[in-house]
Amino acid sequence: MNKLLGELADGDRVTIRVLLSSRNRGVTAKGAPYLSFVLQDKSGTMDAKYWNVPESALELFQAGMIVDASGDVLSHNHQLQFRIKQLNVVEEGIDAREFAQEGPFDVTELRKEIEERLAKIKNETIKQLLADVYERYQSDFFEYPAATKNHHDFVGGLATHVIGMMRLAESICAQYPLLDKDLLISGVFLHDLGKLKELSGAIVPSYTIEGRLLGHISMFQAEITKIADELGIQDEEEVTLLRHMILSHHGAYEFGSPVLPMTPEAEVLHLIDNLDARMNTMEKALNATEEGAFTPRIFALENRSLYKMKVKK
Repeated sequence: MNKLLGELADGDRVTIRVLLSSRNRGVTAKGAPYLSFVLQDKSGTMDAKYWNVPESALELFQAGMIVDASGDVLSHNHQLQFRIKQLNVVEEGIDAREFAQEGPFDVTELRKEIEERLAKIKNETIKQLLADVYERYQSDFFEYPAATKNHHDFVGGLATHVIGMMRLAESICAQYPLLDKDLLISGVFLHDLGKLKELSGAIVPSYTIEGRLLGHISMFQAEITKIADELGIQDEEEVTLLRHMILSHHGAYEFGSPVLPMTPEAEVLHLIDNLDARMNTMEKALNATEEGAFTPRIFALENRSLYKMKVKK
């Protein structure tokens, strides 16, 4: 039981200790129940199927549990899949964080880079607002994922998403002097902080009741309004512009934005948010696919398949 998911290969027969990061129940064409899981450890994730699952075990295994999974690994549609023969819940006290997938950056590095960019903001109104927001939310900000799936869905994913967007924002500001850099960098930092209330936590996150009913966009726009009021800057134009950027960053009504981007900074925020999210989604799908093969269809990318080229970089 020493191997990690990322070390497994087609044909392996192993017992491996993992976190169940998701669980779904299905029925075969012949009416037999089965369970689908996503197994997770620090090295990554792997889809798993538990066929011929005993009736007594159908409700036993739930997302968030740590289990010893016995079975074999096979290639299915050019991606590795774990075929479970037996599952045993690990009863001893183990912190689920030990199995949490982490991002490419150390949290100290993330914190340093983001704080350096926030410190360069010159606009006094924005600086005052961000200092208050950062003080309130910095702890969770560097822990939470950016989503439950699709993109940056790992511990520290939200901060990783933000630093990627900040780097893009700096390059785009250098290309287009029209843009207000203070406003854009601030919008990048603030745009998804509502996820800290929309999601339940950093490990195996689910949507909170408030998150499902209100959504991160409306929740954090309201939070910015409240904080600005407490600071006595609620009538400053910069506050209105930042609220607009939060509300419009999904870019379209059908994607959850109640207003469309109406400033250059809001437009660029939407574009780089979409770009960084999509590139992470693509990277994750391609990392799990063999060279010269196509990924399964990806719902978040208009249900397209991606091709993993054989050409070496």
